[in-house]
Amino acid sequence: GGLILFAIFSLVMDVFKIGYYSSFYSCLSAIKIIYPIVQAIFVVVQTYFLWVSAKDCIHVHLNVTRCGLMLTLTTNLAVWMSAVTDESVHKAHSKLKKNMTEEIFRWLLKERSQRVGMRSSSVEECNCNSQICQIFKNGYFWLYPFNIEYSLFASAMVYVMWKNVGRFIDHHSHHIQRLKFRLFRRTFFVGIMLGLIILVSGLGVLILYEVQVNSSTESSKKSQALTMYYIFNIVCLSLMSLVCIGGSVIYRFDKRDMDRHKNPTRTLDVALLMGAALGQYAISYYSIVAIVASTPRDTISALNLTYALLMIAQHTFQNVFIIEGLHRQPP
Repeated sequence: GGLILFAIFSLVMDVFKIGYYSSFYSCLSAIKIIYPIVQAIFVVVQTYFLWVSAKDCIHVHLNVTRCGLMLTLTTNLAVWMSAVTDESVHKAHSKLKKNMTEEIFRWLLKERSQRVGMRSSSVEECNCNSQICQIFKNGYFWLYPFNIEYSLFASAMVYVMWKNVGRFIDHHSHHIQRLKFRLFRRTFFVGIMLGLIILVSGLGVLILYEVQVNSSTESSKKSQALTMYYIFNIVCLSLMSLVCIGGSVIYRFDKRDMDRHKNPTRTLDVALLMGAALGQYAISYYSIVAIVASTPRDTISALNLTYALLMIAQHTFQNVFIIEGLHRQPP
């Protein structure tokens, strides 16, 4: 389901890219328009393949199957690196254009076009001036994260399939548990409602923060927006840390044994979980160093320091809770 969701947004991004590049096809290489078309076909074919064959455990033509799956995996990683690079270049150009005058930016584009062999007269043609061109441009730029997540999602699933090629499953130790979801029993309903409230509140705070910081010129309003943003995140991180600690404590009273059997899916889940946490640890660490080294010690610095420390604590408690849950036997 998650793969299909990201695939749909990736296809929409490809449509926007085709529309954007078609707006000035006369001064661009044909490969610029062909690439999103081929990428859209690849997304459709791969999503269908994973939807149909994700649970297959193949025991024939092992070498050919492993080769094909590894080729698919590397293709997804290449698409992921390309999307990250395009997004970074787009952000750099947007920042450069914002900090420079229109004349200097146009002169730089002209110099660049002459170096790559493009006609100097085509610089004016390649400018995205029409309204529909701007819509296409902004649309595919905002949809880049979905394409990035799709490539990572597909890479993880293909890797699990690659690890499962030729694997024999021990049916004696493999239990199939069918969850019966009862909305109003126990704390399911309370948990869902609290989660939705936090989600909606977080979106509201994020929108207010973006509007106040980007539109307001008064420093007092920006300080209020930052204070609101940090306080909300500190409260959420504190609640999440307490819940994860409570869950780990409950595991200590659980009668179930730990599942020590080899499981490629679980191994990949743990590796991705720890790898993703390293990014947050690094961001929080550098934030702490920057705050401690800075001279103005105001309220926002204190809130930022508390936020960074709680981010480290919350990810640590959450990872411990999730990893323990992954290694529990079914009831």
